[in-house]
Amino acid sequence: MTDYGKVAVLMGGPSTEREVSLNSGAAVLQGLLNKGVDAHGVDAGADVLDVLREGGFDRAFTILHGRWGEDGVIQGGMELIGMPYTGSGVQGSALGMDKLRCKQLWQGVGLPTPDFIRLTAGADIDAVIDQLGLPLVIKPSREGSSIGISMVRDRAGMQQAMDDAFACDPAVIAEKYITGVELTASILGGETLPLIRLETPREFYDYDAKYVLDDTTYVCPCGLPEEMESDIQAMAMHAFEIVGCSGWGRVDVMLDEGNQPWLLEVNTAPGMTDHSLVPMAARQAGYSFDDLVVRILETSNEPK
Repeated sequence: MTDYGKVAVLMGGPSTEREVSLNSGAAVLQGLLNKGVDAHGVDAGADVLDVLREGGFDRAFTILHGRWGEDGVIQGGMELIGMPYTGSGVQGSALGMDKLRCKQLWQGVGLPTPDFIRLTAGADIDAVIDQLGLPLVIKPSREGSSIGISMVRDRAGMQQAMDDAFACDPAVIAEKYITGVELTASILGGETLPLIRLETPREFYDYDAKYVLDDTTYVCPCGLPEEMESDIQAMAMHAFEIVGCSGWGRVDVMLDEGNQPWLLEVNTAPGMTDHSLVPMAARQAGYSFDDLVVRILETSNEPK
């Protein structure tokens, strides 16, 4: 096996997704240890660069979720100290975390993403509904794990949904809700893994469905015709690369009732918990969890 040196598994951090990151990090750390990697858990704080340098680490497996860890900030720090790290670089991480700009980029190159509006605190609710219709989704631009996201089915729910989103981020979008099949495409080292179809009794695949409850069904193989799955996989890879992402990640897609796929968002450091999607897709492709974390380590970015 390749000698990766002393590996820091960066987890925790200060974001709203701290607890999820700690769970993901614990799983990643155990997987690396199981494969004989000299891996050590690091709960990343403001002094993380000093910890990495003083600890004699050779590379970092970054499994920090949310802002500060998934938005280009920690990636810039890795570049500054010249340490190889997993996941996308500064640009891909920053754009991938910012749903507004990611969607604007996809729209600009002709990739399908649901219609959207950037909201202001005093947005004309009736005008938003007139443009996008109902139901629609209100979401903070720079949060993950469905934090701050609400589905709005009538005008009465708009203000509360906006308040919840603005409490998380000053950048908020309203997005046309696509009725259909929710799919996710995991990316690993230039390969798109088998698609997963998500079936949840909840209104959408929210935080509780992702991390708390066990009432979501994950279907893999996804059951789509082979050619359709292949086309969606190719679109997801194109969307991932257009944003500047690399290494590994996940692209979420809705397939509408007319079988048109719509890109929702890209995740550059997806969850690696027992509810998480990338390990499920990897398992279908023949990777054990331990093999998966080593494969992700192999895709590390080398600082420029």
